[in-house]
Amino acid sequence: MDAVQPHTQPEAVISIRGLSKSFGETDVLKDISLDVFKGENMVVLGRSGSGKSVLIKILVGLLRPDNGEVRVLGQEVDKLSQKDLDKLRLRIGFSFQNSALYDSMNVRQNLEFPLTMNRPNLTRREIDEAVKEALDAVGLADKLEEMPADLSGGQRKRIGIARTLILKPEIMLYDEPTSGLDPITSEEINKLIRQVQKKYNTSSIVITHDLTCARETGDRVTMLLKGKFIWTGKFQEVFSSGEEEIKNFIDYNFIQ
Repeated sequence: MDAVQPHTQPEAVISIRGLSKSFGETDVLKDISLDVFKGENMVVLGRSGSGKSVLIKILVGLLRPDNGEVRVLGQEVDKLSQKDLDKLRLRIGFSFQNSALYDSMNVRQNLEFPLTMNRPNLTRREIDEAVKEALDAVGLADKLEEMPADLSGGQRKRIGIARTLILKPEIMLYDEPTSGLDPITSEEINKLIRQVQKKYNTSSIVITHDLTCARETGDRVTMLLKGKFIWTGKFQEVFSSGEEEIKNFIDYNFIQ
């Protein structure tokens, strides 16, 4: 008889334990815990102002927690020196809600900027190849010389993701990736998030209030409600619970 293989727990690339954060009298995050496993997309759903962006800032060391522990790629973030924190951030890609492209630079220059800043020893050929690969990954190889002002909202989102991918991050953080986009373009971005996950084997947190985005991009979802994570699991598990708070969030989502 074959020996029974022990069950192995997936590797947690982000581990949050007992995290709390307040601003004055306002408790934004209240003793929350969560694991994000290697290779998975975790969606954090919540209304505007629910603390989702605060969570992201704590993950990358822009804010310090009041209590609790946050480990990213095995390192306790708020215990790192500035030098080690900068090194960690190079392993994390952040796709901003507004794409955060430099308006004075064309697409090529926007993609080259983080590469030349962080890897100054690359040759011209290596830079060109990296730019081409990143643009190919988001399906916009023909936009190399375009200016951001000449791109659509969806194209700017894609270029923003390409600029993040050019450093080959292990973790991707997406901040409201479909915000302000029409349904067709939103669906293209949702598919791109999945393509990035598969092609680059990234682990991701997707911050959103968009139910369609959550369903299409998340391996698991968790809701951030009143400072706490609730109902973490598969999308259908969460949204078939019948809980009043879930129904209220669905109503809020469609009103938005």
